[in-house]
Amino acid sequence: MTTRAVISQANRPRTGRRRAFDASLDFFLAPLLGMMEDPAVSEIMINGPDRVYVERAGQIERTEVRFETEQDLLAAAQNIAQFIGQEFSDENPVLDGRLPDGSRVCIVRSPVATDGTSMNIRRFSPVAHGPEFLLDRNAITPVALEFLLLAVATHRNILVSGGTGSGKTTLLNVLSSGFSDRERIVVIEDTQELQIPKEHVVRLEARPADSRGRGRVTVRDLFVASLRMRPDRIIIGEVRRGEALDMVQAMTSGHRGSMATLHASTPSDACHRLETMALMADVGLPLFALRRQVASALDLIVQTNRLPDGRRLITEISEVDYDEPKQAYALRDIFSLPVHLAESQLAWTGVRPRMADDPLLRLSVHWPPKNAFLYESAEGR
Repeated sequence: MTTRAVISQANRPRTGRRRAFDASLDFFLAPLLGMMEDPAVSEIMINGPDRVYVERAGQIERTEVRFETEQDLLAAAQNIAQFIGQEFSDENPVLDGRLPDGSRVCIVRSPVATDGTSMNIRRFSPVAHGPEFLLDRNAITPVALEFLLLAVATHRNILVSGGTGSGKTTLLNVLSSGFSDRERIVVIEDTQELQIPKEHVVRLEARPADSRGRGRVTVRDLFVASLRMRPDRIIIGEVRRGEALDMVQAMTSGHRGSMATLHASTPSDACHRLETMALMADVGLPLFALRRQVASALDLIVQTNRLPDGRRLITEISEVDYDEPKQAYALRDIFSLPVHLAESQLAWTGVRPRMADDPLLRLSVHWPPKNAFLYESAEGR
């Protein structure tokens, strides 16, 4: 075993499954070992045996790493499938799961992947990031961050919208630091990624069907179960399908302070995507009634973006309302990024949010907020 692997193992839980994975990693995934141990690498992308890319600091670069043959790469994929517990064959050519070290992996084998087996390993920090992580990277301004943490403290329902790799998961981790230690938090994910920095957390993870089509547990199944688990907060790692309707109905029936992420390019797109996914539940709800429910359920949409230079920013924070005469969503930008300025920062638009009049925070006498960590004074909530 390599020295790097030995050093890394010293800092990892020494479970039997973990030891077996580390040993096989050194053999089957030997070409990737250096990248798997590099904390600066956030994603490893393999486009066939001789084209391996990594993402560092938001920038993608090609490496000199390669597998000797397609068979070697396929053997590595089969080894991963064994530890994930999924069948990976010509009949089931797509694998999506989580490695024992917490990394998320997606593999598509040839001939479906026409240039050779394709593999993506997305790595996550084992430590939850706090508010300072975003501030240090200029991803958000102190005032905007304070606003979001105050929204968390007053149990606003928040949807984080953005593209792949735009920082949605990181932002959700940061916002969850604003939860009270006395709250029971239920986290629902397709593949576990979130690191909620609280003690009273129940983590639920969806499960695909086995080779005989049995045992599938969907995010929607878990969401329905979570409502019976006495949650103070429900977090959905990513809304993708019909669970959107269950989430919307839960948000409008007493489960305030919930959060979720969704892939969308703008807050407006996020509303319409959530609407479309809710329609997948196929309950025959009229569109105008569904839109009214979505607008009632969501308090804030936070838009994240990844810039061409690799930086991840929060670019909009919008309140959601409903225009009854037009039967359409009405969005009000509370914070936005002035696009015409080269070094622009997220700025208050001058719009007074509904939250400013919340009696729990008494913001009406000092809006906009001035102190980035004023939310700490609400610790007695």
